[in-house]
Amino acid sequence: MSRLGPRIVAGALAGLLALAAHAQDGLALVRAARAQVGVTVDYDPAYVTIAYPGGDVPADRGVCADVVVRAFRRVGLDLQKLVHEDMRAHFSAYPKTWGLRRPDPNIDHRRVLNLETYLRRRGFRRTGSFVPADFEPGDIVSWRLPGNLPHIGVVSDRTAADGSGRPLVIHNVGRGAREEDVLYAWPQAGHFRWRFAERRP
Repeated sequence: MSRLGPRIVAGALAGLLALAAHAQDGLALVRAARAQVGVTVDYDPAYVTIAYPGGDVPADRGVCADVVVRAFRRVGLDLQKLVHEDMRAHFSAYPKTWGLRRPDPNIDHRRVLNLETYLRRRGFRRTGSFVPADFEPGDIVSWRLPGNLPHIGVVSDRTAADGSGRPLVIHNVGRGAREEDVLYAWPQAGHFRWRFAERRP
């Protein structure tokens, strides 16, 4: 047997192990998002001064972005810090919707447009047909609600009851954190998949 054979086998095995590890990380993110259901019961977009890094508003309240931020924190990734550091280094790349002249670690990571920009800049954006099979547990999806309001959530490992295979989504659209069949409820603006092997920027 040539040396190429074992190398191909070893490479394939390494790829399978990486996929399995990614799947486990994605499921961990889902569990972290699901743990907020019944805990975060209010939608509250108020500006709050919080600690940095690791700051958060009270767990019983928050916005849609807080579901994502809290889930990532529980798997060891602080989006407050990561977004702030990227905005500090590349402020001009981020939306100017709020008229800010500098990054604000109290609020920047809690805004969907900033999370979309950060994930896109990291190269985590997915493109494709967006059929149910295109989504994996732990993927991040964003939408535009009526009035062009940004929204974001975490793709679940559970699927719709109708047998379509359509993943549920864990999000907070105004009634606290919930796991619901909303993947196609609004026009999708972004689909992202974190590469968990890259724990840091």
